[in-house]
Amino acid sequence: MYTTDELLEKINRHIAQLEFTRQPKGLYEPVSYVLSLGGKRIRPLLMLMAYNLYRDDVENIFSPATGIEVYHNYTLLHDDLMDKADRRRGKPTVHKVWDENTAILSGDAMLVLAYQFMAGCPSACLKEVMDLFSLTALEICEGQQMDMEFETRKDVAEEEYLQMIRLKTSVLLAGSLKIGALLANAPEADAERLYDFGINLGVAFQLKDDMLDVYGDPNVFGKNIGGDILCNKKTYLLIKAFEQADERQHRMLDSWVDAKIYVPEAKISAVTALYDEIGVKTQCERLIEEYTTRAQEALQAVEVPEERKQALTGLMEKLMYREI
Repeated sequence: MYTTDELLEKINRHIAQLEFTRQPKGLYEPVSYVLSLGGKRIRPLLMLMAYNLYRDDVENIFSPATGIEVYHNYTLLHDDLMDKADRRRGKPTVHKVWDENTAILSGDAMLVLAYQFMAGCPSACLKEVMDLFSLTALEICEGQQMDMEFETRKDVAEEEYLQMIRLKTSVLLAGSLKIGALLANAPEADAERLYDFGINLGVAFQLKDDMLDVYGDPNVFGKNIGGDILCNKKTYLLIKAFEQADERQHRMLDSWVDAKIYVPEAKISAVTALYDEIGVKTQCERLIEEYTTRAQEALQAVEVPEERKQALTGLMEKLMYREI
């Protein structure tokens, strides 16, 4: 059984050694660039950890683990393009280093490469793995579309938002875990429990991210707080604030969301004060705890010795009790 750090070091080393030798270079250089930016590698790590619950020969699934990471980075590349973002992980984004057309085409190539890597799994589970991967990829597109549509709405309901983050964030974590279990020939019930663990962990993770963007310590968070407020992002906090505001509070929220000219610090301060008045932080913390408990219960039900689950438990605690 490997530790989390050992698995992370293994997959990082494998990805760092990838070479794309096909031509033209102009198509593949952005792919190498994106993968070189690093990141937490949470998704391939989860796949390896789920597999390692049952088997120790983790090197046998480096190809599908690479596929899930290439796919994740493909979504980030296109997200950056849609958001017109200038930087990713402290470096210029692909469409800034090259151009928008290159970003689109190299992103498309990454999607194909992700499928090729994922298909490098044993033939006995190939169809089940590819069906799950394809469904997951489609659901992520659905979540992204929902998120885009929310930008022009003030009436987004809590249930809609939770469904959006389930699709946009959770299903890839859950799919990574379940694919790892399938590749290890785990019992079907365990594979489903690991999927449920990933779904609930993903929702809790995104809710925590929503809260930290407003209430995090910028010295710990690593970036300025209030970014979601400035761009009127429909987070759980804003949705609940609109839902529960009295007439005065609703009017003030409307004025800040509709404002075209404002002092950023003033907007962040005013909207945060409204969140405090309405009490949405406490509600968000309560919901985070609820989804974290669901994740814990799903993992606890996985029928392997407790000591083999300690790495996943530790990773969950690191993600959920973080301040970054």
